[in-house]
Amino acid sequence: MSIKKECKTIPELFVFLTEEYSKTAKNFLLMRKIEGKYEGITYQEFKIETTNLACGLASIGVKRGDKIAIIAENRPEWVYSDMAILGLGAIDVPLYPSLTAESIEFILNNSEAKGIIVSNKFQLNKILKIKDKCRNLKFIIVMNEKDAVNDNKTIYTFTQIHEQGVIFNANNPDYLTKSIQQINENDLCTIIYTSGTTGEPKGVMLSHKNILSNVNAALRLLPIDENDIFLSFLPLCHIFERMGGYYTAFATGGMICYAEGIESIAQNMLEVHPTIITTVPRLFERMYSKILKNVDSQPESKQKIFYWAIETGKEFSRLKRMGKTSISLALKNKLADRLVFKKLRERTGGHLRFFVSGGAPLARDLGEFFEAVGINILEGYGLTESSPVITANKPDDYKFGTVGKPLPNVEVKIAPDGEILARGPNIMQGYYKNKKETEEVLKDGWLHTGDIGVFDAQGFLMITDRKKHLFKTSTGKYIAPTPIENLFLTSKYIDQFVLIGDRRMFLSALIVPDFEAIQDYADSNKIKYNKLEELVRAREIYDLIEKDMSDLQKKLANYERVRKFKLLDKPFSLESGEITPSMKVRRKFVEERYQHLIEEMYENK
Repeated sequence: MSIKKECKTIPELFVFLTEEYSKTAKNFLLMRKIEGKYEGITYQEFKIETTNLACGLASIGVKRGDKIAIIAENRPEWVYSDMAILGLGAIDVPLYPSLTAESIEFILNNSEAKGIIVSNKFQLNKILKIKDKCRNLKFIIVMNEKDAVNDNKTIYTFTQIHEQGVIFNANNPDYLTKSIQQINENDLCTIIYTSGTTGEPKGVMLSHKNILSNVNAALRLLPIDENDIFLSFLPLCHIFERMGGYYTAFATGGMICYAEGIESIAQNMLEVHPTIITTVPRLFERMYSKILKNVDSQPESKQKIFYWAIETGKEFSRLKRMGKTSISLALKNKLADRLVFKKLRERTGGHLRFFVSGGAPLARDLGEFFEAVGINILEGYGLTESSPVITANKPDDYKFGTVGKPLPNVEVKIAPDGEILARGPNIMQGYYKNKKETEEVLKDGWLHTGDIGVFDAQGFLMITDRKKHLFKTSTGKYIAPTPIENLFLTSKYIDQFVLIGDRRMFLSALIVPDFEAIQDYADSNKIKYNKLEELVRAREIYDLIEKDMSDLQKKLANYERVRKFKLLDKPFSLESGEITPSMKVRRKFVEERYQHLIEEMYENK
């Protein structure tokens, strides 16, 4: 499937959707939940809302080249804001709703944002706290009417801007149309600030061409059309969801349904019956853990049927990938499907065609498990700096443990030191007001990704680790921590895992247990505790996780095995500074914070 029309800019895509495609469209364009029920937004409603918002922004002085920030959860108003800003030839600066006021202050000042659109009172209060320190900020627009503060000068509600837009549009009926016609594909579209595991965030500059070239290339690989239903829950401020679950859906006329939140995914899948979901491996880890937890609570006879079915499904899928078949195995798989797989697929809504996974490496075991069940996961790879996709697996050409093959219009090569380099129309223009950092990663048109990888014999790219994350033990062995960490994350008792070992004699780890899982184990085995946090100090829980790790470690070389570990009594969090807004662990920060525990593991070795 390719893009229905070769649109050169995002606003041109808006025009195509609302003026041409809407005439033949069968579905709603967007759906969101109101008072417990999903309700649709038509193409015409979308056009009116966006047009009036754009004209309202123009009425308060927003013009071509201005930067306008957005900080909101996934909702239709996010899309209206994005399309309205871009339609004026302005540039949007999307922010994570989880960011602190201090981080927002840095981004607003660095990007020279003229205004910001916020979702609710919580986000508004963060902006009010730093408003006087933001040199260029002229206005704030609040999506939720009831959450706006009464301020006649700088704070507006969405409704007020909408009403001003109606008047402006009546007096200037062709204003938005003319504005859209003046936008060039090489114009700056958005500045997306990478969360970064070290230092200040950097503003990635992406043009309309950068993003749409990536959309078009992805659609040559993936069979997506107007009948597809997307469930959107990853933050729209992240380029992965924005490109994959938003612009790509629009380019094919697919319908987008907004999840209520990460905690509601399971329920929302049953309500909207999605066919495609863009997500990150963490979702599969949680699904896998819950499935195994449920199986463990069943009688032994049912457990045996489940594990027999999974092994049957894996073998059937393996032969199928090789182009081989077995009548007896096909019959067994059909039985396994009726007894086990069909019930598991129904939990995703029953119509899911495939997941698209990105953002972090997917453990091979997870991919093979879900493939056996009949749920396909297509893993891809990319960075914000590449809009974001560089490589991807296809429904008819995939390989677990890899991130697929390069997109049709993207060149990929491996540098002598193993670093992955990429070149193509999707590569960013550079970092905003940061020439030094730009020159470090963009050399002769090639993006230096910072990731280490290798192509296999079939042309699939395998990521081994981040260049900065590779460490060397004191015995001279090089270790790539990410694959090892992903292996242990398949344990139902482990929620977060950080490998330690740079310049050390052996590997150790800091582990955040899955508190729900260890609580169930403790209750079932009559282990006494007053608070949940106390369980990390219980010998029985330590032994439980040690045994689980010992079983998993059989797949590792001796020097890759974890010899000691410490259990932590609370998860890594954004608030504590241990993880980034995109949920990546700040490795150095964690190592510094828990230095005393790490040193204990290496004492008396």
